[in-house]
Amino acid sequence: MKTIQFREAICEAMSEEMRRDESVYLMGEEVAEYNGAYKASKGMLDEFGAKRVIDTPIAELGFAGIAIGSTMTGNRPIVEYMTFNFSLVGIDQIINNAAKIRQMSGGQFKCPIVFRGPTASAGQLGATHSQAFENWFANTPGLKVIVPSNPYDAKGLLKAAIRDDDPVIFMESEQMYGDKGEVPEGEYVLPIGVADIKREGTDVTIVSFGKIIKEAYKAAEELEKEGISCEIIDLRTVRPMDRKAIVESVKKTNRLVILEEAWPFGNVATEITYLVQSEAFDYLDAPIVKINTADTPAPYSPVLLEEWLPDYTEVIKAVKKVLYK
Repeated sequence: MKTIQFREAICEAMSEEMRRDESVYLMGEEVAEYNGAYKASKGMLDEFGAKRVIDTPIAELGFAGIAIGSTMTGNRPIVEYMTFNFSLVGIDQIINNAAKIRQMSGGQFKCPIVFRGPTASAGQLGATHSQAFENWFANTPGLKVIVPSNPYDAKGLLKAAIRDDDPVIFMESEQMYGDKGEVPEGEYVLPIGVADIKREGTDVTIVSFGKIIKEAYKAAEELEKEGISCEIIDLRTVRPMDRKAIVESVKKTNRLVILEEAWPFGNVATEITYLVQSEAFDYLDAPIVKINTADTPAPYSPVLLEEWLPDYTEVIKAVKKVLYK
């Protein structure tokens, strides 16, 4: 094993897949000459050249469409958005074209494409740069949605996403690019749609994904001092969701807390809540609690932002609530 940063794991995954398959290429704003806005494509222009690592204008609608069209002629593009907030400019291409090409062509065309970049908040970036759209994309049949929380998962899942014959939304975090973690020296690919139990426990299940899961880890450490055992499930893939892993854990712990960095209405946590009440209702010893951001645009003020974003103290309160403590 070696210890590398999250950004390096992303770069390794893309580079390995580009060496493996000449139809894979990367395009996006500043991915080439600048080595990526977050240095996630550092050195790739030098290795693969300007035909396979392509700087684009600030025109997400345009380059998303170009990339999607290129899948129909045998290519496997990776499209980097500087932030998924900017993907809204090209969301028509993603929802109405990428997600529907296979069905609307009667299976004659597939659409092997990865859209990747940062999601959710990253400090004081303002309301229009601090949004989580995982549930938006996961609501669309034809799209797969991956949100890794560490370098190991990021590399293995990105390699799987690039090899997948369907469009994949791969969502990262600006606040995780510098995170370090162990990654195998050799080749490995992680399966899409399989959650990971990051911490085994017996008293309560906590389901989360992406960078916010770190707050669940902090809460579990504090609660362990009080004799409360938390099981933490990292979804890793929002769609397809590992429904079995969630249900089996709830059957064991009989309690569920869901932590998600998204607005409270109609999100991933809502879907999980419906899943558990429909398939494991008789195992629940307390109502499900879901923790989300406040139901407002993200504030710029650091004081208000701290209140807006969930943290480990809210997880601790939620766990104690479902345990009636």
